[in-house]
Amino acid sequence: MIDLATTSGRPVPRKNLTATSAPSAVAELARQLGAHIALARKRRRLSQEQLARQAGISRPTLVRLEAGDLGVAVGICLAVLWALGLERQMTLVASPETDRVGATLEAARLGKRMRPATRLSDDF
Repeated sequence: MIDLATTSGRPVPRKNLTATSAPSAVAELARQLGAHIALARKRRRLSQEQLARQAGISRPTLVRLEAGDLGVAVGICLAVLWALGLERQMTLVASPETDRVGATLEAARLGKRMRPATRLSDDF
């Protein structure tokens, strides 16, 4: 059984996720990412063995990543994207520039100053 905590009313698993224990949206995203990586590899006419070697991982690990296995480490995913020349696209993931909810929450927390800022005089 997964130990759950809540954040913003959503359950957050404390153990490794699997396709059956993860929220369906998370499992679907992993499957899509795996399929995109497999397609990028095939478009470059690379075998799984070649891409795995370029990324510094084993072929079975690449097979798991392409299958959408949630147990594959994020570092492995980044290494594969780097080997494919797609690592720059990762800078868009959770980018502060596109995080409207986070920006709104931050602005609400900042509030307003009670009195205007004053500069101290250097005149003695």
